[in-house]
Amino acid sequence: WLEGYLKRSTISLLMVTHDRYFLDEVCNEIIEIDNKQIYAYKGNYSYYLDKRAERMEVMQAAVDHANNLLRKELEWMRRQPQARGTKAKYRIDAFYELEKKAKQRQEDNHVNLNVKASYIGSSIFEAKHVSKTFGDIRILHDFNYIFSRYEKLGIVGDNGTGKSTFIKMLMGEIQPDSGCFTIGETVRFGYYSQDGLQFDEKMKVIDVVQNIAEYITLGNGKALSVSQFLNYFLFTPEKQHSFVHKLSGGEKRRLYLCTVLMSNPNFLVLDEPTNDLDIVTLNVLEDYLIHFKGCVIVISHDRYFMDKVVDHILVFHGNADIQDFPGNYTQYRLWKTQQSPRSSATSGQTVATGKPAYRQPSGKKKLTYKEQKELETLEQEIPTLEDEKKSIEEALNSGTLPIEELNRQSARIGVLIGEIDEKTMRWLELSE
Repeated sequence: WLEGYLKRSTISLLMVTHDRYFLDEVCNEIIEIDNKQIYAYKGNYSYYLDKRAERMEVMQAAVDHANNLLRKELEWMRRQPQARGTKAKYRIDAFYELEKKAKQRQEDNHVNLNVKASYIGSSIFEAKHVSKTFGDIRILHDFNYIFSRYEKLGIVGDNGTGKSTFIKMLMGEIQPDSGCFTIGETVRFGYYSQDGLQFDEKMKVIDVVQNIAEYITLGNGKALSVSQFLNYFLFTPEKQHSFVHKLSGGEKRRLYLCTVLMSNPNFLVLDEPTNDLDIVTLNVLEDYLIHFKGCVIVISHDRYFMDKVVDHILVFHGNADIQDFPGNYTQYRLWKTQQSPRSSATSGQTVATGKPAYRQPSGKKKLTYKEQKELETLEQEIPTLEDEKKSIEEALNSGTLPIEELNRQSARIGVLIGEIDEKTMRWLELSE
């Protein structure tokens, strides 16, 4: 609603936000503060990303050129003093300016923190007939769900619909009224909660993380020290040896995140991890989670973040109405606009567990020849549509599609989801 109102409004608007979709929809000019300088871009967030990448390429080329010149000038500077008379003072001054330019910060956007998570078995967790109420407010009612290995699940919904309560029941902090969560023996949780930020303010940043582990193992067999890990999450060497009480609120959140990740979990549970994190840190966290070899559950209002990290979502509608959607948040929004309003008769029903297996159950009714042929066709068509949807999702998440292709593929995936739902329902009818 707010996006629509601000887009229609003719007022001037100045805002500071880390909500990247909001920036994309509302803004027509972006101002970036980087390395003590201000850069202006006449466009939305997507335009800014393109032009910033171009600026960084030009900057990198200038730094490389300065380094080449610096090597030649360094040879001249190292000659005997008599080779550098007073008349060459301008060249000496130019050398120091050149040295300053060559030492400008260089940005590396190609570092992948491919962390080796601890082993996780095939049994993750199962919610069995879980119900929970607070007074007249129903959170869950006869909820059943089987979490798959390497699944990356997003949880969305309005405030007060029970998202954090669901996580706390999974973590054992709150007990359900009935039913239970069964956790696999090999599961090792890493839990980032909204109220879990507790540090000894007199400790140094590096010591806080070092108390958890001395190093973290990467997927290629190499190890990353605490200092290197903190540096990846944008803590400079100077900041690492600062005391915790000197950190800003956002920096403390970032440090808390590092302590969770440094424990080498194989199942990350992140409750609003994007709060108080700047865009650069969000990009680092997104990259980490994309390459994370384990399970993930994320609660977040950051739509851009959810689209990049999760492969499907649970939508908490309130009053124990929970919907399992096989796609990211943008795909869910697109699907939702194409659907008629959900019937109130579905309120309070539990979600299904994963995708249906395309095989005929025993004890079903006898099908006619025509129905049998239809069933066989559906069993071929549904996996093909699923493969096409997966391919489009990968293309949409790559960030490389031109705007025309992006719009075309977005429209196509909405049609695909509708076809898959329709054919799956028909398959279920024939299989009963």
